[in-house]
Amino acid sequence: MTKVCDYYFAPQSPWTYLGHERFVALAKKHGVQVNVKPSDIGKVFSVSGGLPLAKRAPQRQAYRLVELKRWSAHLNMPLNLQPKYFPVPGDPSAKLIIAARFAHGTDAALDIAGRVMRAVWAEERNAGDPDTLAAIGSEAGFDGRALLKSSETTSVQAEYDRYTDEAIAANVFGAPWYVYEGEGYWGQDRLDFLERAFAK
Repeated sequence: MTKVCDYYFAPQSPWTYLGHERFVALAKKHGVQVNVKPSDIGKVFSVSGGLPLAKRAPQRQAYRLVELKRWSAHLNMPLNLQPKYFPVPGDPSAKLIIAARFAHGTDAALDIAGRVMRAVWAEERNAGDPDTLAAIGSEAGFDGRALLKSSETTSVQAEYDRYTDEAIAANVFGAPWYVYEGEGYWGQDRLDFLERAFAK
């Protein structure tokens, strides 16, 4: 029986960035098939009580930076706490990831997702800029311009909308969010629990 995990995420999320490589490695280790489902986190927030970062209380914003610094150090991952290009819209990069899955499969989509996250949080690159996204596609070994063009099609938009609707239906309210065997796991700090479920 094939093990399958739905992976809902916002590519511009620092928490998704901190967990992405570990999640991909865990799925591979345990033979789990990943359903890559980048979603519109703004729409998810709008129905689940979440707030965009700028609208959160000052104490929440301050503690977020403390936690990001802690996790970055703990995982030994580079992370700019206040990157040059943030906030950045997630839609263009999410659709690039979907286009990569359409054209080249799940592994390609996961690779490009990781590259987008590093671009925002470690490389001071603008993941909302078309030229940057095309370059990321090319760096992954594909025709970046062609991938960017296909990301702008109605079929990709429809898939993005579907993933967002599925996230809402699955009671997702943050990113990253993993659904395995009907159970949700919110956040990269829940990967230990997810791995235990994978290992059963």
